[in-house]
Amino acid sequence: MDATGFEEHRPLLLGLAYRLLGSMWDAEDVVQEAFLRWTRTDAAEVRDRRAYLVTIVSRLALDQLRSARVTREAYTGPWLPEPVPSGVFGPLETAEMTDTVSYATLHMMERLSPPERAVFVLREAFELPYDQISEILDVPPATCRQHHRRATARLAEGRDRFHPTHADHTELLDRFLDAARGGDLDTLTSLLAEDVVAWNDGGGRTRAALHPVEGRERVAAFIAGLSSRYGIGATTIVEANGAPAVWTHVDGHEQLAVFDIRDGRIHGVYAVLNPDKLTFIRPPA
Repeated sequence: MDATGFEEHRPLLLGLAYRLLGSMWDAEDVVQEAFLRWTRTDAAEVRDRRAYLVTIVSRLALDQLRSARVTREAYTGPWLPEPVPSGVFGPLETAEMTDTVSYATLHMMERLSPPERAVFVLREAFELPYDQISEILDVPPATCRQHHRRATARLAEGRDRFHPTHADHTELLDRFLDAARGGDLDTLTSLLAEDVVAWNDGGGRTRAALHPVEGRERVAAFIAGLSSRYGIGATTIVEANGAPAVWTHVDGHEQLAVFDIRDGRIHGVYAVLNPDKLTFIRPPA
């Protein structure tokens, strides 16, 4: 079969694989394998190209996710998803599509089992009926409903569909950076939620905290300490996973900091320092 029918669906398939895996490298591998299978398929056997390709990619990504979980358990320090530029999967046409590619949601989806994650993504982001999800995953529809209920319950805490506007998000980040540079612990503390958590993903490639830093006072002190010891280099606001994020240098290393902002407070700080995860997203030249 020729490539034309595949390429029109590539952004959608890449977005599906990325939501399931949290890694663009792995998502691209899955989509490429799906393409190879597509080229070996008899066109007469395919009634619905989109459904056929979604099925292939979902099954390949699910297999990949099962093996990736073992690798991630041995990862040095916290494992964070790979950030991606906004719009890399084409327009996010619904609130659900935007929410399921947001960095905080991707991070929380690591709590789910592979089948729960697959059902959640297929149902929430792509609005597939349970009967179709059942065929893709080869499990009964009732089981799909159970997976979806469990996934929704596990993600309910900390998941907010009402994201701040781009302007509000950027303004809060500017205040956060000013306070961090100036060592203004009071202002830093006021911007953080009481239950805020800071994750640092160095992957053993760069120096980073090996455990999450939890709680408003500890996170504020941690950030102020980093700023005092290493300083915060020039910063650039970039778009990552549909929201503003901060690109900067700390201790001579590039890093991207993504923030989970809800109700005007920072609930999560995700600092990606592993250079392997910073290849798809770069500041403007």
